[in-house]
Amino acid sequence: MRIVTWDRAGVSVPAALVASDEGDRLVDLSGVVASTLELLTDEGAAANARAVIDAADPSGFPLREGERLLAPIRPRVLLCIGYNYRGHVVAGGEGQPDPEHPDVFVKTANTMIGPDDAVLLPPQSDDVDYEGEIGVVIGRTTHAVSAEDALAHIAGYTLVNDVSARDWQNRTSQWTLGKCFDGFAPIGPAIVTADEVEDPTHLLVEVIRDGKTTVSQSTSTLIFPFAEIVSYVSQSITLQPGDVIATGSPQKLPDALRDHRPLTDGESVRIRVEGIGELVTVFRASEI
Repeated sequence: MRIVTWDRAGVSVPAALVASDEGDRLVDLSGVVASTLELLTDEGAAANARAVIDAADPSGFPLREGERLLAPIRPRVLLCIGYNYRGHVVAGGEGQPDPEHPDVFVKTANTMIGPDDAVLLPPQSDDVDYEGEIGVVIGRTTHAVSAEDALAHIAGYTLVNDVSARDWQNRTSQWTLGKCFDGFAPIGPAIVTADEVEDPTHLLVEVIRDGKTTVSQSTSTLIFPFAEIVSYVSQSITLQPGDVIATGSPQKLPDALRDHRPLTDGESVRIRVEGIGELVTVFRASEI
């Protein structure tokens, strides 16, 4: 299933995205569950939802004017992994060995917005940047799980734009303020259930900025694959259903890295991963 939260006339509705000849359509699942979290944690509810999807009119419900998709889930915690693709290193760190442990940080609740929300560029920063990442969504309580068992604790996958104010991020050794401006974590548009992702170790992560590809790298080059990340984090934090871990951003391609420029009003960034979908984020100047 591709699970979404549908803002239908101001009401949050759990739904599924279903492909049709005319593009993706929505199937209302509010008669089965009250929230998308139930679909990730209750096997019976998920089976009932699949039956509703199979019986639905293929034309489904298109998104109408004034309707939009919200974040597919509101995680209790959004954890992020820094420098987790080979080749993505801190400035001046080329040629360094792989880190011994994942570099984990947190994005706070105020950062989380939906796929149809714009990111407002804060006037306090002169260098807002983007990072396209795969987010793993936890499906059951996870504490001190082994790497061998960790994939069974992942309910699905989504996309996350780890928006960052580089000037604030680089002021100190702690990244929190640079990573946690309001709206700095668009999530979605869907959670793709784990059964639909045949091989999470070979997914191509691409990022397109205003039509130009700036990132293209496979999860086969992760330093810490998804299972190892979940295992490692769970040794410290008991993960709960619905928690999300953004698994890291690949290094930008050489041209994009060399020609770095801050995001500006009206620009868009598209994160694309085959099998998981596309997250398009528009950036707007703040009116404050």
